[in-house]
Amino acid sequence: MQREELVAYCLAKAGAEETYPWGEAELVAKVGGKAFAFIGLDGGTVGLKCGRDAAEAAEWRERYPGAVTVSAYVGRYGWNSVDWTGPVPDDEVRELVDGSYDAVVAALPKSRRPPTG
Repeated sequence: MQREELVAYCLAKAGAEETYPWGEAELVAKVGGKAFAFIGLDGGTVGLKCGRDAAEAAEWRERYPGAVTVSAYVGRYGWNSVDWTGPVPDDEVRELVDGSYDAVVAALPKSRRPPTG
């Protein structure tokens, strides 16, 4: 997967917005003001919520050792850093983006959720 494809996929989600809270090195895709993807623009990783908790996220790390690692600071909440340029197939990267987006939307108050349909 190319970086442009990943960014376009994230930003095509309903209500998604592109932000750069820490400068041009990292794009943060948000919905309802909450992050669902941390895309490193200098490297080939994306931070995604990969489960309800650290145990569920660990399943992805076991499946793709070295390519999926614990995200710094938020790993205990189910966030992983995923190398989208390596052994994780594109369809599974998309699945992880979808899951991260869905988890963040589900946690939003109804007033901040994007319209569906």
